[in-house]
Amino acid sequence: MRLTSKHLFWLKAVMHLVALWPIAYLVISVASGDAGGDPVQYIIHYTGVGALNALVILLMISPLARRFKQGILMQTRRLIGLYVFTYASLHILAFISLDLLFEWSLLFQEIFKRPYILVGAVAYLILIALSITSLKVIRKKMGRRWQQLHNWVYLVAILVPIHFYWSVKSEIIEPSIYILIVIGLLTLRLPIGKKLSQIFTKSYIGKLFFHKFLKDYQ
Repeated sequence: MRLTSKHLFWLKAVMHLVALWPIAYLVISVASGDAGGDPVQYIIHYTGVGALNALVILLMISPLARRFKQGILMQTRRLIGLYVFTYASLHILAFISLDLLFEWSLLFQEIFKRPYILVGAVAYLILIALSITSLKVIRKKMGRRWQQLHNWVYLVAILVPIHFYWSVKSEIIEPSIYILIVIGLLTLRLPIGKKLSQIFTKSYIGKLFFHKFLKDYQ
């Protein structure tokens, strides 16, 4: 079924629900005392992973739109991008308020003391720029420069998993998986990645894979 502009409203409504439910769940978990032995670190980790999940979904939009010929999906990128910024902002706010207790001098010390915080800060500054310029008025005024600026989202996609990987002390499996996923999604945007994707989807094995995938989720 080809999605149309009539479906866009409901598609975005579902996306809002999917994006906001984890925040509601976080509030409920903290309020009910189910946030583990260290609620502060739980909140920081939870919101950070939320931002990364939204970023991965954002990177998936273009390949999915091309693969299934659903151009209408491209109109959801701004919404998802703003949720990436929202979760990243909650992540930063939790770190500054709950962990550092708004000690700004300590914040600057931490940035230069711990490389992963510097990497995260750079990624967040880029997200701020992308969020501000996502307004249609600013987009029109920027012209071609708008696309050049928003290509920086790919740098964010590289920096955020690295930030996650460096921030963990021992459990590196989860951030490693995210790194591999992001590398795969970025590779799909390269000419060779697009070509390999087309070959796979048209091959016998590829058809079996998609048939099984669709069958499992019907």
